[in-house]
Order: sequence, then C-alpha cells, then structure tokens
Amino acid sequence: MSLSYGFAKAKITGAPVLKSKPFGNETQYHLHVPLDVGGAAWDVAVNVGTDDSDDLLQYKLVFDFQHPLIQTLAGAPAGRNDLTDKNALPALDFMRSDLLSGTGRWRLSDPMDGSMEAEPVASMNRLLQQAAQNSWDVYVFGRFYTEGDGIHDTHMNQGSTGQHFAHRVGNDHNDHNDVWQDGAVLIATSGERWAGYFAAFENQLVPTDALGNPTADSKPVGELQ
Repeated sequence: MSLSYGFAKAKITGAPVLKSKPFGNETQYHLHVPLDVGGAAWDVAVNVGTDDSDDLLQYKLVFDFQHPLIQTLAGAPAGRNDLTDKNALPALDFMRSDLLSGTGRWRLSDPMDGSMEAEPVASMNRLLQQAAQNSWDVYVFGRFYTEGDGIHDTHMNQGSTGQHFAHRVGNDHNDHNDVWQDGAVLIATSGERWAGYFAAFENQLVPTDALGNPTADSKPVGELQ
C-alpha cells in the first residue's frame, strides 16, 4: 500500500504563514495555508525552499497553465479527493504524464533566509492571498497528514537519493519515493485561466524506475525541461 495521497479542492481562509523545519543538515521552508476543505479546517504546507545551497528547490510558477486536467479538476467535488494507488491522471506524475509540457524551464529558488521577500515565497504569497481575497478554488496535491487534517509533500515525490527515501517493495513506513504521487498547487484564477506551482529539489534524479527510485542513468531533474 502506498502512502495516503490525493488532493483537496478548497477555499483559502486566511493569510499564508512562512515556517521553517529542520531536516538533516538543512532547514526547509513552507508556506502554511489554512483551507476550508468541505467544511473542515485544514493546514497545508507548501514547499517554497531551503537554506541548503547544494540542494535548492527548483520551481515552475505558471500563470497560464493549460492542460486537459483542469477540466477534470473543475468537475471534482469540493473536499478531500483520495488518489492513493491511482496510476493515471488526475493523480500527478511529472515523468509519466505530459503535465509539465509547455510550462517552461525550472527556476532555482533563492537560498532561504526566513524572509518573505525570497523567491518563490514572495510570488506564492501574493498568489495565495489573491486566491483568498477572490474566493478562488484551490487544488493542493500531496500526501495527507497522518495526524490531523492537512497536506504536505507538495513537490515531486520521486527520484530522491539516499537510504531514507529509497522505496523498497513492501515497505511503506517512510517518506519514500513513489510514482503517481507528485505534489503541486493549482488555482482557478478566473474561468478557463489557471495558475500552477510545481517544485522539485536539485538532487532529485530522473528518470525513475517503477518504484520511483532513480535509475542508473538518471540525471538531475533541472536538466530536463
């Protein structure tokens, strides 16, 4: 069984808050966003960067996102939508679908210093606040919290190196690599116009095998468009 994965179709109910979290020898930063998910209060942790200059976050912030997926999402019910063990859209896989086609190159985040001015923090903060003010529908993909209501891992969830991330057959007890479990944030800004936020870390390698682990000939995801 894979980790619990899916998306929430929701409304933002308050201002994003930047929080830091130690992770090994680095500090990762997230914008925590309060959501109304089918009448329940959720917390969502959107990855926006790290202070590790050797493994910076890479991101795509697309204000003209176009893909047939948006029609599927627009028709989805508000609330929690579980996609665990699904192997096709609307579950997300950056490598096994054309989701990122036409979204441009990956951009490196600024090294995080805890300020709201670093990118992509500043741009995402503005977008999320606009979504709250205009009551836009927000679609957050990632892994569901194991305790409480929320979503994290809003980034590519495959291709990571190191024993901690290695996905082994029959072992689903750690935050492992997997396929069709990538995270993202999509926002319906007006009618047919959508924005999309996609992220991955520099040291994540692709292509990946059937378990989501890097293959012997994998390269950093940033080398691919």
